[in-house]
Amino acid sequence: MSAERVAQLAYSDFQAAMLDEEKRRRKAAKIVAVLGHFLGRDRDVLDGLTVADIGCSAGFIADELAAAGARRTFGVDIDVPGLRKAAERFGERVEFVCADGTALPFPDGSIDVLVFNHIYEHVVDPDAIMAEMRRVLADDGVLYLGLGNRLGVMEPHYKLPFLSYLPPRLADRYVRLSGRADSYYERYRTRRGLRRMVRGLRVWDYTFPVLATPAAFAGSELFPGVVGRVAGGVLARLPRSVLRGLLPVVPTYLWVATKGARRPAGASLPQPPDPVRSL
Repeated sequence: MSAERVAQLAYSDFQAAMLDEEKRRRKAAKIVAVLGHFLGRDRDVLDGLTVADIGCSAGFIADELAAAGARRTFGVDIDVPGLRKAAERFGERVEFVCADGTALPFPDGSIDVLVFNHIYEHVVDPDAIMAEMRRVLADDGVLYLGLGNRLGVMEPHYKLPFLSYLPPRLADRYVRLSGRADSYYERYRTRRGLRRMVRGLRVWDYTFPVLATPAAFAGSELFPGVVGRVAGGVLARLPRSVLRGLLPVVPTYLWVATKGARRPAGASLPQPPDPVRSL
């Protein structure tokens, strides 16, 4: 990584998407649905559990986690403006904490469910954060991971094709020429790099289950309308071997990780979750 790379201390001040409440709550619904399937819970998915959203920013996802029945909910970030907004609105049922992900303020094995959704590309040391999340995750706990893929063709933040494929200096020039930013901060990894990042955890891939049955996972924003229904129908019927061949270029992976040998406990699906072999 570039030596000039520093933490983004006020991300919500310059990334308006973090304040898009409707979109953030749709993402939260998908996260809760995936966790519900893995845990085998149709209602009150997080009932009685201690939950933490790492990289919570303005707190919309953390608020939805609390609404899903969590006994105690934490939102953790270094985005001070975002945390202020979050605490003002949701502070009665979510405990917001200003802390770096490389030094989480929780005892070992104290968190039942961790959410780390589209955060790793923004942080300076994702491997250190993964190590901290493994430390605080309970032995029978669950970690939800939303992970962007470097080989996804359309870069999601700037909507520029192949931007994430480029080395940092060329990516900086590309994003400057587009007029969309002065530099390209995000650092994505390929699927292979992400498999190394989750070393030491057991991982189940929910990417194709969500894409093939979006209604079951509140994921209709992925392929809205008629396009979504057609895409879901096609994906639900494709042979598993074909889907596995597409994995290297899927733009986003949805993974659920555990320390132990837990398996998805939910109902059968047209495209069931697959185990991911870590490196």
